[in-house]
Amino acid sequence: MNQSLVKLKLIVIGLLFSTVVLAQEQKTQEFTVERIIPVSAERVWKVVGLEFADIAKSHPKLADSHYVEGTPMTGEGCERICTFSEDGEKYTKEKIVNFDPENYSFRAEINGIAGLPLETDISYVIYDVDPISENSCKLSLKMVYRTNPAVMGVLAKGRFKKNLTDYTIAIEHHVKTGEDVNPETFKQIRKQYL
Repeated sequence: MNQSLVKLKLIVIGLLFSTVVLAQEQKTQEFTVERIIPVSAERVWKVVGLEFADIAKSHPKLADSHYVEGTPMTGEGCERICTFSEDGEKYTKEKIVNFDPENYSFRAEINGIAGLPLETDISYVIYDVDPISENSCKLSLKMVYRTNPAVMGVLAKGRFKKNLTDYTIAIEHHVKTGEDVNPETFKQIRKQYL
């Protein structure tokens, strides 16, 4: 009788532990970064939505980016590779879904990755460009993600948020000046917008 009780307790503990682990594995983190940009929504949309694959021109962390052959050049289903290192070993592969050019909105799903602790097919960024006036708009980037291991999600949130905040600054600079932004030039550019 005593052995049966011990076995039952072990089974209950095992079920509880697996439930907690499964719940942790399904948990995502999220945050939103917003920036008011003194440029028309159309001009910002052109850079983030219509020139999706050219993100390296307006991203302070990317070494390169390019369109994935065989996918649409823009709009629903367009895919890009974003390379974070010169050797190409650290990258994300992203795909546009829910493309809504009339409302300046889309979702960039992360469906491939190397060298970064993100889970694919669960992590994404929602881009929204909201007109404020003829010459200003609000850019909102909402990131939803899960890291591998999942426990890193809370630790990585600050870095991811800083990177997206810097990206909004770089977008503003690129749209206003036409200058490409890259890791070498961003430090000086950032000082102009703080």
